[in-house]
Amino acid sequence: MLSLRRLVHAFITSRIDGSNTVLAGSPRTITGRLQRLLNAAARVVSNTGKFDFDRGLTHLLHSELHWLDVPQRILQLGVTVHRCLQGKTPQYPVNCCHPTSDVASRQRLRSSDRYHLVVPRHRRSTLGRRAFSVADPMAWNALPDDLRDPSLSADNFRKKLKTHLFRNALGHLAH
Repeated sequence: MLSLRRLVHAFITSRIDGSNTVLAGSPRTITGRLQRLLNAAARVVSNTGKFDFDRGLTHLLHSELHWLDVPQRILQLGVTVHRCLQGKTPQYPVNCCHPTSDVASRQRLRSSDRYHLVVPRHRRSTLGRRAFSVADPMAWNALPDDLRDPSLSADNFRKKLKTHLFRNALGHLAH
């Protein structure tokens, strides 16, 4: 099972995670297809059939495999922003991440103390919000205050982000 799990990670989950910036703000028709692919991969890894269980698939994904659903995987855009803020990415994504505390007209806003980023205006409601310069700051600003702390190391940030996303995913399943 371990080697099959590694194979699935190498060919499927890594591809989904690698396209997070493209998938941000995508319609459910696209994310739904990817979720079905992820569900099929979970069934292959766990050696269960398509109709063996209904609600057990989400339990398998979250509790046993520790995989996030596709929408929560897309929210991991925060990792990219965190790397930008620490200067660990090329210059072009760094140019898209402007803290509100750096903008003179916004320095007195509460958001400047909470490590929010400036979300630029965009014209098109469908494609404009999916642009890296818009989607990443929006994802960053949606994170809780303790996650937006720039002094967190990259490993601690990833761990806290995944914990936060799992809590949200499991919270939505309980309701």
